[in-house]
Amino acid sequence: MALIVQKYGGSSVATPQRIKKIAERVVKTKKENHKLVVVVSAMGDTTDNLIKLMEKINPDPPKRELDLLLSTGEVVSAALLAAAISAKDEKAVAFTAYQGGIITDEIHTKARIQRINTRKILEELNRGNILVIAGFQGVTPNDAITTLGRGGSDTTAVAVAAALKADICEIYTDVEGVFTADPRIVPQARKLKKISYDEMLELASLGTKVLHLRAVEIAKKFKVPLHIRSSFTDREGTLIC
Repeated sequence: MALIVQKYGGSSVATPQRIKKIAERVVKTKKENHKLVVVVSAMGDTTDNLIKLMEKINPDPPKRELDLLLSTGEVVSAALLAAAISAKDEKAVAFTAYQGGIITDEIHTKARIQRINTRKILEELNRGNILVIAGFQGVTPNDAITTLGRGGSDTTAVAVAAALKADICEIYTDVEGVFTADPRIVPQARKLKKISYDEMLELASLGTKVLHLRAVEIAKKFKVPLHIRSSFTDREGTLIC
């Protein structure tokens, strides 16, 4: 039995049909006798749409209230995925970052995770539940909701994996791994089977959008193996270790 953290990005959960497909993959992993934590992003363009909505109300909103608004996108995804898993006769529970014990500093819209209290997460796993956690968000010691900035769900997933000492953290996205170039622009780009943390840090710092820089930093610091995979195929991706 392995403890696995899986993260699904916005394109992976963009529609009800895709959420149902993700639920199938999650249930399949659980049936292989693994403990499973799933971290989700907001559906598709939800975050951008929420920002536009806030701009119509107040072009320069208080960052505290902006964070509270933006955090709702991931909560929607978590609730829907947990419900989709339950429809397949597996036990699932959705958590906000507050319920998951993800404590950050007080820098709104760009918060950094300070610690994770894993007690409630472990309780649910020990009950045999699949745990679905809303990514991209945290809570301050004073219970204010924060967000982690663009790509923050990657950071959530890797930080949770580090706190739980998970066997692996699987990052599911719309590409099949890390390539020598963007395969959507360079058709002859090659997929890399394995890459080091330092190599991935360099790629992330140069602007590749496969994985958030802060997530790679955490993975390297706590030696969390990362597997970058596609949500839309069963092919092996790229291992970062």
